Amino acid sequence: MPIRAKIYSVNDINLHVAEAGNTENKIIIFLHGFPECWYAWHKQLPYFAEKGFWVIAPDQRGYNLSSKPAGVKSYSLANLTRDIAALIRQLTSNKVILVGHDWGGGVAWAMATYYPELLEKLIILNMPHPDILRQNLWHNPKQTLKSWYAGFFQLPYLPEIACQAFNYQLLARSLTKTTHRNTFTAEDLKKYKQAWRQPGALKAMINWYRAFNYNQELSAELLTTPTLLIWGKKDTFLSSEMAPTSIAKCREGQLVFLPEATHWLHHEKAEEVNKLIYDFVK
Repeated sequence: MPIRAKIYSVNDINLHVAEAGNTENKIIIFLHGFPECWYAWHKQLPYFAEKGFWVIAPDQRGYNLSSKPAGVKSYSLANLTRDIAALIRQLTSNKVILVGHDWGGGVAWAMATYYPELLEKLIILNMPHPDILRQNLWHNPKQTLKSWYAGFFQLPYLPEIACQAFNYQLLARSLTKTTHRNTFTAEDLKKYKQAWRQPGALKAMINWYRAFNYNQELSAELLTTPTLLIWGKKDTFLSSEMAPTSIAKCREGQLVFLPEATHWLHHEKAEEVNKLIYDFVK
């Protein structure tokens, strides 16, 4: 199933999107995290297109070929969700299925708070609800230690220099050293390095972390969108303790742990993850 590239103008920026499948079909949108791009979903795009979906995987703002607006506040959850809401409204008048991993999962959680009327179902991969993450960053020393890099990213200039050094070695190692051996191929890393080399990309990507303090608490009310949370228990970055408290934020929530998977479960366990998502949405 061929993957097509397209540019959508939304919320005063351009979003570069990879898409596959018949444009008349039900839409499933995949939101990548840090430090990936649309290519994070290259094992999902053909699968779901063949299952009869119109599959959309944007480079979120700041990443790869999408716009990189100036200023830290441009990367608050309020702005990030406005992008996706505008994209959905441009694509269809129907509800969509939304999938998010890592920071893309953060955006997806927020979409279910701010724009529940746009969503049919929500699937999150290894990302706690943002309010649960904030509580754990402040009050759980184990998670504070796991998230050391988020503190480093608050510094000016230095994170960009460190991430670019030695042909983006720090970013490449953040993928290859926290997953099972051979999960990321040389071709995969080549694709990501092309994205990281885009003018302004590194600063914009890191600004997602710098903008975290501008994000408001989402809501004390239970989310109404039926939600599936899939969590690889060998995640180096995010403690699995946050998964049950996150799914408890949902009126209709299911939690599935993958005991042998890491943070990068959609790469390592693509067949299993794809089937879990498909069984939840079909």
